[in-house]
Amino acid sequence: MGEIDSGQLHIREARADEFEFIWPIFSEVVQSGDTYAYDPDITKQDAQHLWMQETVRTFVALFNGQLIGSYYIKTNQAGPGKHVCNCGYMVGSAARGRGAATAMCLHSQEKALELGYSAMQFNFVASSNEVAVNLWLKLGFEKVGRLPKAFNHPKLGLVDAFVMHKSLV
Repeated sequence: MGEIDSGQLHIREARADEFEFIWPIFSEVVQSGDTYAYDPDITKQDAQHLWMQETVRTFVALFNGQLIGSYYIKTNQAGPGKHVCNCGYMVGSAARGRGAATAMCLHSQEKALELGYSAMQFNFVASSNEVAVNLWLKLGFEKVGRLPKAFNHPKLGLVDAFVMHKSLV
């Protein structure tokens, strides 16, 4: 299919009833066990709480009207750390490799600034997730920490996880 034409990609805030359409993507990503440190057996109810309620905002990415991805933005730490946000991104397998994650990350940085955040941090990026690591590096994030053998990959076993950070101001 090639790259996603940004004119055909629309990112907007998710409605509460849209988790029904996010769930298949969430479930697919989490059950693979190779990118997120969520329990692969997470229930739909717990996933909805995590993705929709434990966040400041949740967004959906639509391509030609079809939901192909989603991301959340939330405060990374309370109190003195509340100026740093955290985001999580998921793209359905049919749309991967076409620019949706890039578009969502760029969108999230704009939203983060609008919400008063001055930095973005990813707390736990599996080192084996080379696509994500390379994308975050391309978009200006730095590896600021390495957690040795912190992620138990279903095929590779224990691999490192990175903490990645970007100043937004």
